[in-house]
Amino acid sequence: METVILAVVIAVVVLGALGGLIVGSRRRKPLPPPPPKTPDITAPPAEPHVGDEAETPRDEPRRTIEEVDLPGGSAPAAVEEPPTVPETEAPELEIPEPTAGRLIRLRARLSRSQNALGKGLLTLLSREHLDEDTWEEIEDTLLTADVGVQPTQELVDSLRERVRVLGTRTPEELRGLLREELLKLIGTDVDRTVRTEPEDRKPGIVMVVGVNGTGKTTTTGKLARVLVADGRTVVLGAADTFRAAAADQLQTWGERVGAYTVRGPEAGDPASVAFDAVKEGKEMGVDVVLIDTAGRLHTKTGLMDELGKVKRVVEKHAPLDEVLLVLDATTGQNGLVQARVFAEVVDITGIVLTKLDGTAKGGIVVAVQRELGVPVKLVGLGEGADDLAPFEPEAFVDALIGD
Repeated sequence: METVILAVVIAVVVLGALGGLIVGSRRRKPLPPPPPKTPDITAPPAEPHVGDEAETPRDEPRRTIEEVDLPGGSAPAAVEEPPTVPETEAPELEIPEPTAGRLIRLRARLSRSQNALGKGLLTLLSREHLDEDTWEEIEDTLLTADVGVQPTQELVDSLRERVRVLGTRTPEELRGLLREELLKLIGTDVDRTVRTEPEDRKPGIVMVVGVNGTGKTTTTGKLARVLVADGRTVVLGAADTFRAAAADQLQTWGERVGAYTVRGPEAGDPASVAFDAVKEGKEMGVDVVLIDTAGRLHTKTGLMDELGKVKRVVEKHAPLDEVLLVLDATTGQNGLVQARVFAEVVDITGIVLTKLDGTAKGGIVVAVQRELGVPVKLVGLGEGADDLAPFEPEAFVDALIGD
């Protein structure tokens, strides 16, 4: 009996073990994946949950996308960062040369190209006998230098009288005589100050006019440098809206010395730009507003009328203190034709002669003053930024006749 009971127990144990193995094998079989669910794009994203099963971060360096070995042996190209755009640095402000005595400092440059007139006159006046033929040569020399017919006649008559009275003619006496007569012809008692400081208001308003190609926009920029060198603050008005890059050119000049430039759209209304420039200047409290105007051909009446419109619109703010006419000194008598037309449209108050260091004849200073009845106030003697100088008759004549 005991043997039978032992056999039954053993059988039960064996059957229980076999049943556990079968159940464990069934539990280890992988379950089929659940069918994919269509995402609900209207549902808000689920909040991330970190449970007890969350893996503790490992203390190992994170691998970049280039370091991961993907199936197939290929890795997606890394997304490149956009190139860093360098910041545009503001141009370094320049310190212009002081204007006091600027023409004297440029005298050597002026004399190299201009003293042919003075030397020619001195050579003729030094002849032992000053007959009619000699005086005619003196007249031709003056006319060739663009002095003009009427001023030439006045100068020759005065020279003839003084030489006759003087009698002896040493080189020093002739040079002094010629210097006096030329200064009398040019005028030393004329106010050549560029008026930019009205007593009753600010800012002073200066309009710059002239034909394209005379250096008008460049002269406006150089004039800004002259004013800044004298301690003034300046706003520039780029009212030449019809010439390509004129506003850019003027703004570049202004940025060099810290002058603000008011500009409008290309081919926009010049009068509107000029009006806004004066308005900005008043609001900013600057000393001077310089307005660069369009300089198309002076023979186009409609465009000249437009220039008159600019003047009228600006004067809704305040009267113009200066209207400067820029003339190319190398054009000689042709420049006088331009001067006449501009003077009919706007009241010219001063003249700027550019390119006086080239092939220009020094006598144009006399001729243009006589033609317009207004003084030469500024002269351009080169391409340098500080080659615009206030006109000083004594320094100019000394350069003409040489030492």
